[in-house]
Amino acid sequence: MKRLTSTLSRRSFISGASGALAVPLITGRLRAASTSGSLTMVAFGGSYQEALTECVATPFTEETGIKINFVNAPDLSKIKAMQLTGNVEWDIYLDGGTVLASGSRQKFWEPLNPSIFDSGDLVVPPKDDFATYEMYAYGIAWDPKKYGPQKHPGNFAEFFDLKKFPGRRSMRPIPDGTLEIALLADGVAPDRMYPLDLDRAFKVLDRIKSVTVWPIATPQSVSLVQTGEVDFSITYANRVKATNDPGGGLPLAFSFEQNALSTGAVAVVKGAPNKEGAMKLIGFMMRPEVEARLEARAGNTPASKKAAAMLSAEDRKWRPDLTKSNNLTISSEYWADNFDAVSRRFKEWVIN
Repeated sequence: MKRLTSTLSRRSFISGASGALAVPLITGRLRAASTSGSLTMVAFGGSYQEALTECVATPFTEETGIKINFVNAPDLSKIKAMQLTGNVEWDIYLDGGTVLASGSRQKFWEPLNPSIFDSGDLVVPPKDDFATYEMYAYGIAWDPKKYGPQKHPGNFAEFFDLKKFPGRRSMRPIPDGTLEIALLADGVAPDRMYPLDLDRAFKVLDRIKSVTVWPIATPQSVSLVQTGEVDFSITYANRVKATNDPGGGLPLAFSFEQNALSTGAVAVVKGAPNKEGAMKLIGFMMRPEVEARLEARAGNTPASKKAAAMLSAEDRKWRPDLTKSNNLTISSEYWADNFDAVSRRFKEWVIN
């Protein structure tokens, strides 16, 4: 998937989310490697890795002399195996906030040095062992040629209002984000969202189930609107922005009236061969100018407030207003603790 909005990655923590806490066995060889001139970062390949290479890795190497090697396909179970054997090969782990929170529960990350951050500049304060560096905005997409002003839902309550806005819907078949959107639509305040009222959320989803399709692949949440198979879709802002770029197909519109925000985060693997260099890289990634450069290319929202102001006027048009009180940042900690059980219930609901 185009990890400008990762959804497959959030599944990667399932295989490592159960069992006893892994106790890292750090060998002398690995400790001796701490002065290595290279780092290994776990990322996603594809266009997102190209953005990381151009906007983060290459300038970091130019500044520090430390080379970045990438490994694709994040997998917490591999970290557990490495730490159980004491053969830790990775330094930096990058994935969705839920995955990083799950790894934190399992003691997979090194404590972060707070001196590498300007915490006051970050929309989401860093945790003790992982930090949010970007955010992805869920919202409503539609064809503006088909639905002009006042003819489309702008917020989540309107998305669930079939009387005012009839038509086919599309939502992702994943519980994290989808259940929060349903509860926001039903009037739950963002600061009262957790723990989720699951019974209430599923009752809200029942309202639109008969007119909703559940595309597995993220691009379908956009293409279904472009082809007219659905009228309104819950998708990501950067996916809709891409439809307005050359070669993007039918240009779609996206509502920033209300959004749910998921997070992308980064951590240093416990027992990392080059822990010192890994801390330097995370500090480098969180600089406003680096975040601005990365997100101008990747299309997500920087966690740095200063970085957001550095984006061009055109780029800022496609970013949510993080100060809006009706927006919600999805809780990585809640989903790290509850994903498996809630996901089973959600899948059963979709099928039945």
